[in-house]
Amino acid sequence: MAAHRRAPLIAVTGPSRGGLAPRLLVTLGLRLEGARVLTLTPRQVWSELDLDRVDGVVITGGHDVDPVLYAAAPEVKPKHDPARDALESAVIDRSLALGLPLLGICRGAQLLNVRLSGSLFQELRSRRRRTSNRWTILPLKTLRVEPGTRLQQMIRRPRARINSLHNQGIDRLGDGLVVAGRDLDGIVQAVEMPGRPFVLGVQWHPEFLLYQSHQRRLFRTLVDQAHRYRTQHPSS
Repeated sequence: MAAHRRAPLIAVTGPSRGGLAPRLLVTLGLRLEGARVLTLTPRQVWSELDLDRVDGVVITGGHDVDPVLYAAAPEVKPKHDPARDALESAVIDRSLALGLPLLGICRGAQLLNVRLSGSLFQELRSRRRRTSNRWTILPLKTLRVEPGTRLQQMIRRPRARINSLHNQGIDRLGDGLVVAGRDLDGIVQAVEMPGRPFVLGVQWHPEFLLYQSHQRRLFRTLVDQAHRYRTQHPSS
């Protein structure tokens, strides 16, 4: 019974260099909801055993996903992190196999889509008509939430303001994923996997919006589902 009461352990991935602020804010969001955090980066010695003892996963944002992973030729000047792609691909695959609650943020959402045989737009500027392509941590972009989705249950409103720090986006949906939200240009901003307790990918960065209760609810729901996972897998 003591294992059931223990705070869930959430694995948070990131690059070996840089990306510290987003990772610290994700950690803060999780700890505010009562979770413990295990950081995973390519620099560390990693094995599947690490995921066998965690109760949830967050794949954070960062460099673009290498198009070779979805069998496409580069269309823009590359800025990739092959070591991180390899680590997070393995983490996503293992998490899905174990049924772990999973939140993908920005590139994390994109890589989740790719691991499920989806593809990406390598640039979004040419696809924007009603929204700016400017990068900002401020919530200046409009999210249209799809009704009846898990995201709607968390956001609790048909529209929300979000930030934007990406130049790639989801094109062909991965197997089992559905669109949970789009921006005013119809570009996919959120995907989820019906039939799973919690598999969600968002293009924006909720860790920079922790002052908004509906954004904190993403982390709260992940931690709640991690609690449930720990209860159902007490030996983990």
